[in-house]
Amino acid sequence: MHHLRTPGLRERKKRRTRQALATAALRLFAERGYEETTIADIAAAAEVSPRTFFAYFPSKEDVIFAEIDDRLAEVRDRLARRTPGETTLEAIRQSVVNVLEALVNEHGEYGAVQVRLVLERPALQARALQRIHQTQQEVALRIRDLCPALDEIDAVIVSGIAVGAMQSVLTHCRQHGLDPGTTRAALDRALMIMESGLGAVPALNEPGR
Repeated sequence: MHHLRTPGLRERKKRRTRQALATAALRLFAERGYEETTIADIAAAAEVSPRTFFAYFPSKEDVIFAEIDDRLAEVRDRLARRTPGETTLEAIRQSVVNVLEALVNEHGEYGAVQVRLVLERPALQARALQRIHQTQQEVALRIRDLCPALDEIDAVIVSGIAVGAMQSVLTHCRQHGLDPGTTRAALDRALMIMESGLGAVPALNEPGR
């Protein structure tokens, strides 16, 4: 089994600060409103300076996407590695499984706040669409690196299925306030359907060297 590198103390501290800022922001957005909440408010709630906020996020808009940015980065990183003998489909599955638990539990009740903000504001919708598009492109490139025999169009299709399925299900569950257990079950179903469909692509099922 492939083991992830254990992050060092400095890296763990940076992750905690980033998480604290994101959680504080969503809580304040829920309590005060998005426009009414300032970066200074978010920094104070996370017990850091506004300067520290900008070390982690370029703008107030970007803090809304902290969680999904981090999780998608993990998917991309996992796809950059391969366990000997692992098929591309297995690598895709493992990259998704690795982030399911975090997607279900992170931010808790504020997941619905995050989704509502994005769905209500055209500027945030545009940012979300841009992130999804970039992620699908990057994942397609990583999949082709793992599986050079895969046609370029097939790689785009596979990436769209994998990223789109998880994003759509998570948005639905948070929008409707579904509990973590129901959300996890829904994501598992999406994974099962995704795997069933991708099983029809022969190149994805060839073990890597």
